[in-house]
Amino acid sequence: MAMVAVAILAAGRGTRMKSKLPKVLHNLGGRSLVERVLHSCQALNPQKNLVIVGYEADRVKQALSNYEGIEFVQQTEQLGTGHAVIQLLPHLEGFTGDLLVLNGDVPLLRPETFGQLLNIHKQRQNAATLLTAHLPQPEGYGRVFCGGDNIVTQIVEDRDCSAAQKQNHRINGGVYCFNWPQLAEVLPKLSADNDQQEYYLTEVVDFLKPVMAVDVADYLEITGINDRKQLATAADILQMRVKDAWMAAGVTMIDPDSITIDDTVKIQSDVVIEPQSHLRGNTVIGSGSRIGPGSLIENSQLGENVTVLYSVVSESEVEAGVRIGPYAHLRGHVKVGEACRIGNFVELKNTQVGEKTNIAHLSYIGDASLGEQVNVGAGTITANYDGVAKHQTKIGSRSKTGANSVLVAPVTLGEDVTVAAGSVITKDVPNDALAIARSRQIVKEGWRLKSDVQ
Repeated sequence: MAMVAVAILAAGRGTRMKSKLPKVLHNLGGRSLVERVLHSCQALNPQKNLVIVGYEADRVKQALSNYEGIEFVQQTEQLGTGHAVIQLLPHLEGFTGDLLVLNGDVPLLRPETFGQLLNIHKQRQNAATLLTAHLPQPEGYGRVFCGGDNIVTQIVEDRDCSAAQKQNHRINGGVYCFNWPQLAEVLPKLSADNDQQEYYLTEVVDFLKPVMAVDVADYLEITGINDRKQLATAADILQMRVKDAWMAAGVTMIDPDSITIDDTVKIQSDVVIEPQSHLRGNTVIGSGSRIGPGSLIENSQLGENVTVLYSVVSESEVEAGVRIGPYAHLRGHVKVGEACRIGNFVELKNTQVGEKTNIAHLSYIGDASLGEQVNVGAGTITANYDGVAKHQTKIGSRSKTGANSVLVAPVTLGEDVTVAAGSVITKDVPNDALAIARSRQIVKEGWRLKSDVQ
């Protein structure tokens, strides 16, 4: 594989976002814009990943701290794209390969597009190759003018274009591939003699030969993000891509427009996703499962033939054949075994549930572990918090709690235990036992409140 270095321009503030957050850190489908760009070029196996930072540099560095091998390059003053690339000179000293320059706010480019750009660049031995697109409405983008064989003769920024030049619909996608030694030689020749008094990287076409344009097949890939409306547009494009791919792979979506799916999610065939359902983060949905209507699944793994109706599942694992909802909430590392029922208005937090256990209605079970074939009666609550710390509740297999029971943790119920309805259990219960913890009912016959009225 040819030697490639990748540089991502991520120094700008993005004033039109009207945000304290640097533009490249805004979220798109579960990842920040700059993470998307980084992610999409990793198939090229770059020798170097350089991220040029400026505005709120520390926040950008922090946001990318999980990525190994990134070199951050400081651009203290933001004086344009050319000025940004000049900052790379000390970092790429002695590097003889190609440099791919990307924008941290152009997040929809596919890895295949980068591969194609690099291949053409290599085959033609170009000094520079840039990605272009034919836009139906090219306003706001720099125009690219080519002679024969797509050799670039001139790039003119939108604001510097004459009326005639504005008729050209081939625009600069802001993605460049350079022979680095040739680029390094001409960078000092850039000038800031323009309307914005910035150093434009596009000016290098005046000094490098040959420079070639490569048109991207799908112009939506070069969608840039300058404001919240464009962020929403990019989200739509990404959603369309993701949902089309899953439907082609055998997933049914009922009213796809009302469904959102992050591109980090994995779905097996024969899953049905009902309207108003949202799959986020590192979620996996097993074959034959039915999600929704109205469900949110986040960073969770669901087995085969699971149903989740009007419910929220986050940071949890659910095994095959489990029925969840309506109106259930699983959160904070819940693990549910096969063929369980987690029913209406049940909340589970940090709890392990054995197979064929039913928690059918109106319960809060937190910091607990339940065995197999347990039946949790309606309104059973684990009182897991004493005002200072959380405590564990353990319930053995085949045990049953009566309606409206409270289990005051820390407490352990053995196997085959029955808890009488309305009990407040504060002490451990051994196997094969009935626990009753309520005051005895007293009935006074022939008694009624005497009326004050004479």
